[in-house]
Order: sequence, then C-alpha cells, then structure tokens
Amino acid sequence: MRNLKFAPGEYYHVYNRGVDHRQIVEDEYDSERFLLALKLFNSTQPIGSIKDFLLANDNIVVPPAETLVDIICYCLNPNHYHFILFEKVEGGLSAFMKRFGGYSYYFNLRHERTGSLFEGTFKAKHIVSNEHLLHASGYVNLNDQVHGLHGSTSKLVRSSWNEYKTGSNGLCKKEIIIEQFGNHKEYEKFAMGNLPDMKAIRKTYKELKGTLALD
Repeated sequence: MRNLKFAPGEYYHVYNRGVDHRQIVEDEYDSERFLLALKLFNSTQPIGSIKDFLLANDNIVVPPAETLVDIICYCLNPNHYHFILFEKVEGGLSAFMKRFGGYSYYFNLRHERTGSLFEGTFKAKHIVSNEHLLHASGYVNLNDQVHGLHGSTSKLVRSSWNEYKTGSNGLCKKEIIIEQFGNHKEYEKFAMGNLPDMKAIRKTYKELKGTLALD
C-alpha cells in the first residue's frame, strides 16, 4: 500500500505499467485515446459516462473546466507511463487518477479482454526540491529515449517532449520548468545533456530507484 499523502501545491512523479508487463496501447488509436483520457478526466466537474466519451467518435469536444491537477509533463510508452503532476485542489490527484482508470474500461471493451490492465495501484513519488523537479521532467519527457525505443513500438509513444522543444500548446503547464531556462532551446540542451546519465542510471535502476521512479 502506498503511504504517500498527496497535498495541494506539491509536485508528484506518477507512474505505472501494464500487468505482467503487457502493452497498455496496441495501436496509435489507443495512444490517442490515452491522451484524450488525460484531458477528459482532469476536471473538477462531473464527466458523465466514461464509456460514452471514450468509445465515441473522434469528434469529442472536451468542455473547458477547472482542473484537478496541472500536468507538467508526460510520457506514454507501449507498456508503461510517467506523469509529473501538480495537485491543485485537495484530493485532486487521487480523483484524477481514479477517473483515469476509465482508460482500462475503454481498452478492455475495444480489445475484448477482461481483468486488470495496470499493475495494481499507480505508484507515486513526492518531488521534494526544484532540482528534483527539473531532472525528473527531463527523465519523463525523454523516457522513450531512455528506454531506447525504436521501430514500430516508437509509433505508439506519446510524450510532451515536443511541447517542451517547440513551445507548442498541448496538455502541459510548462512554465514552471521553461521559465527557469529562459527559453525552450536552453531546456532542450539541459535535458539532452542529461540523457547519457539517465540511460546509465536506467541500467542500474534497482540500486538507484529510490532517487527517481525508474520503471
């Protein structure tokens, strides 16, 4: 059981993987639905039927609403995900992640399967300092590269890295990170400069996983 207590005004690294290391997206349509779920479920307002939203056509309009969390960055890999979240309201992160479990419902319906999709309750680590936040953002944004994903599996990856490189608008609240570097190019240099070390740490994550959530 997770002992971490979430608090408004704090940042958290949230992650989980498919049960038995199975894929949590089978094709690019699933990957896009995963991103839709991130946007749809991040609302303080009732969202109605999860089934109706996630199994509807591609013209879903998500009405503007106050959000439960700020999504700082994210990476979806074929068999696991990473988020950095900022809790905005009391209980917001837990409520968001509970709703996000609706993605499993969509996935099971579409792929005619039953049972758990994810490996138990999501995992989370409290980000305890600004330095931790900056380095964790690089790890999450570049997580597919940390894992060396390529070929057909790389087509399933969805990451906020492009938002950070180009300044394009998307799901993320990037200002807390980018403003510390002055511009997007400087952040890109920082993150890419740390990539070799992140890959090295990945190789020995069993010894170092208490520092970052290296799953």
